[in-house]
Amino acid sequence: MKIATIQLEMADRPKGKNVEHALSMVDRVPPADLILLPEIWPCGFFAFDRYAAESEPLDGPTVKAFRQKARERGCHILMGSLVERAADGLFNTTVFIGPDGEIVARYRKIHLFGYQSDETKLLTPGKDIVVSGTPWGRAGFSTCYDLRFPELFRRMVDRGAELFLVPSAWPLARIEAWRLFNRARAHENLAFLVSCNCAGENAGKRYGGHSMIVDPWGKVLAEGGEGGEIVAAEIDVGQTAAARREFPALADRVFR
Repeated sequence: MKIATIQLEMADRPKGKNVEHALSMVDRVPPADLILLPEIWPCGFFAFDRYAAESEPLDGPTVKAFRQKARERGCHILMGSLVERAADGLFNTTVFIGPDGEIVARYRKIHLFGYQSDETKLLTPGKDIVVSGTPWGRAGFSTCYDLRFPELFRRMVDRGAELFLVPSAWPLARIEAWRLFNRARAHENLAFLVSCNCAGENAGKRYGGHSMIVDPWGKVLAEGGEGGEIVAAEIDVGQTAAARREFPALADRVFR
């Protein structure tokens, strides 16, 4: 499968301009089976004062625009996350869309970030671990801070995950931790991991970029720099099963 992750260059733009920019970047991606975008890019993760006003339900205009774009491109799109407005609160919600424009999966971020962040004050944590079938294998979903919690990824492995998809708004200040966790979560679970991080600056915070595509052995197949760009690679998810057969560490687990 051909994967392209769009490392969006963030700025303090109105939401409509951010949506236009993201859609235009999707149009710039060469033919791909799966396109990814980062976390809370419609307003920017650190623009906490915009969360409530710019939230929308999953049948709102932003998701509708990307459902149409998936149909036009004939590919899967992980449109990253947005602030979802629902009857039971506001959520940091990732939306996975199929080539027919239908929503395949929805993941609400479980581990909200409270360090120098208002996410825990404004949003409701998700409760459900989400692993979804795809044409290439089973994909598990996580968002940004989730990377620090390996037990979540093991739970996804127990549900058959062969590929992890991770939209993020990880700051430049902690970029070495980001690079470490991307490789560690992939290799310890003998699975592919594809992450899409923000670049640029928003609400006075600088994002780290360095979106990554990592194979089950922890080898980085592609990695972005600090600026806005498209990071792409071609992978065979079948290599996950091959790696697990060759090095059966997961079968040696004592605590499950």
